[in-house]
Amino acid sequence: MIGFYVLIGIISLISWLISSTLKRKFKHYSQVQLSNGMSGAEIAQKMLLDHGITDVEVISTPGMLTDHYNPAKKTVNLSEGVYSQRNAAAAAVASHEVGHAVQHAKAYQWLQLRSKLVPAVSITSKYSQWLVIGGIILGAASSNHGIGFMIAVAGLIFMALGTLFSFITLPVEYDASNRALAWLKNNNIVTPEEYKGSEDALKWAARTYLVAALSSLAMLFYWGIRILGSRD
Repeated sequence: MIGFYVLIGIISLISWLISSTLKRKFKHYSQVQLSNGMSGAEIAQKMLLDHGITDVEVISTPGMLTDHYNPAKKTVNLSEGVYSQRNAAAAAVASHEVGHAVQHAKAYQWLQLRSKLVPAVSITSKYSQWLVIGGIILGAASSNHGIGFMIAVAGLIFMALGTLFSFITLPVEYDASNRALAWLKNNNIVTPEEYKGSEDALKWAARTYLVAALSSLAMLFYWGIRILGSRD
């Protein structure tokens, strides 16, 4: 299993590099002020109206990079650094989150599927690894290996659901970015230079989701071999 630990180490390193690069990119593009003078909140409101969406509220939320769209409450939640700022990074984030609102309004199938999985994943993600490890320990310590195996397999199924969720998230995030960039460009919201900054920022943000999905798949593969391979 040395190869697995090497793989996890590589994925962890890549994840750290991408996360660090993302923060650096957003800091850089936060210095690129928009020529139109619009704030992130104003950009979000305009994009919503341009798509005929009038029942979604744009609100400010505490923290950094805490931006998200809440389909249940129909709110575009923008972090403090995005809501009031008037730069390329704010434009990218604000329009991306509205991209999710547009997906919701148009019943985008991948977003619908992801939303259906949220309640289950919010529960299974808390217990999957505990069940896997607990099942393995119980199987090793008990004469009744069957019970431990069943518990571990249950944890593995929970983990598989989380991995599926991670991969379903990819088209949702990439599509939201594509919608955002198309709107920014087609409506001349940003200049060509500002557009490049927004595009680059969203590109690095999307890569964090890709690495997370691959990491989840690697963990599932490892524990699958540990649990199912032990039955051979």
